[in-house]
Amino acid sequence: MRVLVTGGSSLLARRTAEQLLARGDDITLLQRHAVAFDVAQVLGDVRDKAVVDRAVGSCDAVIHCAAKVGVVGSWSEYRSINVGGTENVVDAARRHGISRVVHVSTPSVAHEGTALVGVGATAAATGRRGAFYAESKALAEQLVCAVNSEVLPIVTIRPHLVWGPGDTQLVGRIVERARAGRLALVGDGCALIDSTYIDNAASALVAALDAAVPGARCNGRAYVIANGEPRPVAELIAGICHAAGVDVAPRHVPRPIALAVGSVIERAWAMLHIGAEPPLTRFLAEQLGTAHWFDPRPARDDLGWVPTVSVDDGLIELAAWFDSRSGRRST
Repeated sequence: MRVLVTGGSSLLARRTAEQLLARGDDITLLQRHAVAFDVAQVLGDVRDKAVVDRAVGSCDAVIHCAAKVGVVGSWSEYRSINVGGTENVVDAARRHGISRVVHVSTPSVAHEGTALVGVGATAAATGRRGAFYAESKALAEQLVCAVNSEVLPIVTIRPHLVWGPGDTQLVGRIVERARAGRLALVGDGCALIDSTYIDNAASALVAALDAAVPGARCNGRAYVIANGEPRPVAELIAGICHAAGVDVAPRHVPRPIALAVGSVIERAWAMLHIGAEPPLTRFLAEQLGTAHWFDPRPARDDLGWVPTVSVDDGLIELAAWFDSRSGRRST
């Protein structure tokens, strides 16, 4: 199969492309800058319709990973990339008769600040002021759901807290803050959260690609992907820090205070146009201070997907990666 993977410079897109290549698929990457990867690459922005059209036209199927993540940026940036870029991809897919699309979303589209315990992929919700990433991804998910058809099957995958070797988002920020003595936990750190090792997230996208055939139950639906191993947030953070060889001494911030401080920081960052990631936002406080773990059965039943790398094994792989970069000897 000829597969276009957008956002090719991201860890998830790259690992997905590697898995597709390993089984013999023909891969094209779409991203803004060239990467050291021996596959066809189309350089450009998903907001550029002509670039997207050229990339999509050479393939049979699309895995759409490209997105603006994090919390720094204007609403117009998030909307143009995450919503406008997605619209360009599905419009090009329809014009070129693409056989299927896998759209990468996030569980945060359905997380409105309350605990999520053993739930499935509930409907994407909009109307959250300030949470630009979650809001824009919710709008994008609604868009692809409306476009899904027997002619163009679209499956949405919501990987939850993806981490692993090379991750600059979750792992990178935790380790950086621990090294700087700025690591904080919301509440007592006992909130149960699930996460997804990178290889499992990538294999879920591949499974969705294979499952999205005309008439399949998965078409037009969203699936939350995670390891299925809820851990206290403090335990997961400690495991990541241990793998990196850094001390864990987090400060505990009561949830009400974290929510209030996060709201103030959000407003200050927006007014001052600070380019760095803020230390805390209200949305982040909600995510770290409430339980959120999910029912793995829908993805198993409809996509035939199960995770193959456990959290503990993933932490061993992460430690080996840090060892290889630092030259320190594993213990």
